[in-house]
Amino acid sequence: MAVSTQTYQQLALEDLEGHWELFEGRPRRKPGMTQEHNTVAWWLANIIQRQVDPRVFQVRVNSSRTNRSEVSYFIPDVVVIPRALMRSYGEDGPLETYDVPLPFVAEVWSRSTGDYDVEQKFPEYQRRGDLEIWRVQPYERTVTAWRRGADGGYAETTATSGELHIESLPSVRVSLAELFEYLD
Repeated sequence: MAVSTQTYQQLALEDLEGHWELFEGRPRRKPGMTQEHNTVAWWLANIIQRQVDPRVFQVRVNSSRTNRSEVSYFIPDVVVIPRALMRSYGEDGPLETYDVPLPFVAEVWSRSTGDYDVEQKFPEYQRRGDLEIWRVQPYERTVTAWRRGADGGYAETTATSGELHIESLPSVRVSLAELFEYLD
């Protein structure tokens, strides 16, 4: 059943442990995740946060929402938000939501959300214009990155080893060995 933005925001604020998303007007509770999923999401955020100036960027794990329209709101596993953008939103609304392109958004693959992420979330992130979108696969130990080009299209790259640069955050490099280190 489709709900209004106001109803969705009320649900998200009242059920703090629910991690509610909204896709095409329908509320969807983000399911619980595995230890591997949570470890990789937290570790990716930690790696990025160590390399960015915290006065310029904030790295969030499973808490901030993105939206492109009034009918779809998503909670990325990891997202980088410019502090200036956070300040510009001020007290406009009680639910932290960003409707403009962000420099980095990542989803960590899980059995419960893998298809949903690929089929619903990634196309919305691209339509929003997010600069770099990652799908991290903890079991295969791969990262697929979609990077927005000057023409508005996305180039796709998959890495299985080595180091990845987050092009939208030029000083940030992520070693895949370090990212997956704590899964053993």
